[in-house]
Amino acid sequence: MLELYQFELSHYVEKVRLILDYKGLAYRKIEVTPGIGQLELFRLSGQRQVPVLKDGSEVIADSTAIAEYLDRKYPDRPIIPADSKQRGLCLLMEQWADESIGLNARKVMLGALGQDQSFRKAFLPATTPDLLRGLVGSVPNEIFSVLGLGVGLGPEALKTAQDAMKRDLASLCFILMDQPYLLGDSPTLADFAVAGLTMYVKFPSGSYLDIPENLKGKGVPGIADVGTFEPFFKWRDRLYADYRKSSVSTVPPSSSAPTSINIE
Repeated sequence: MLELYQFELSHYVEKVRLILDYKGLAYRKIEVTPGIGQLELFRLSGQRQVPVLKDGSEVIADSTAIAEYLDRKYPDRPIIPADSKQRGLCLLMEQWADESIGLNARKVMLGALGQDQSFRKAFLPATTPDLLRGLVGSVPNEIFSVLGLGVGLGPEALKTAQDAMKRDLASLCFILMDQPYLLGDSPTLADFAVAGLTMYVKFPSGSYLDIPENLKGKGVPGIADVGTFEPFFKWRDRLYADYRKSSVSTVPPSSSAPTSINIE
């Protein structure tokens, strides 16, 4: 069985999970636990970031490389068009999604965590004691704003990311106005990249992800709840309903040592 080394809340991993489900490929998720160790994943793939896919003796890192490998090795239900023009458009759109939507989605999500108490609390598991839940909700937003400055997410950077995300979503709404998928009548890598990488902007409803129930269907205030972008999220919900399977079980890493990762 295919093994996907992952972080459940990684939107780049979600792109790969969508592709695996679309192709009907059985796989198991191996959660890479943040912590002090990086040895197992580094020994396996030569890097510390997820996703990493293991297929027998083959080990593939990076979501784009994984997508291309899956289309070569498992050509049923192709995700990269054979037509040269469509192929070029697909790969360009996927790269744009990685570099624009993927990066800005993470920024606007972190910004929302700092500005919206209900969004912060939604990330807490249902088993979180009421006292701790109250403490998280009561932390002043100003504290998170100061922390954001420390990681390069000041007000100007956050506004730039928000504006870029809004432009991207508006563009997607226009593209999807008269066609079912981004490149026409069939889903491609571009669709799965865009759908997966917008996870941070608005988490999908349903049992697709192992995340707190309160987080499902919740998104970045001021973007996810704006009517202008509703056509896009309706399209994404339909893509999920048609192709994404319910969450499969996750197994821990084979090594007992925790593995530190980045969520790119």
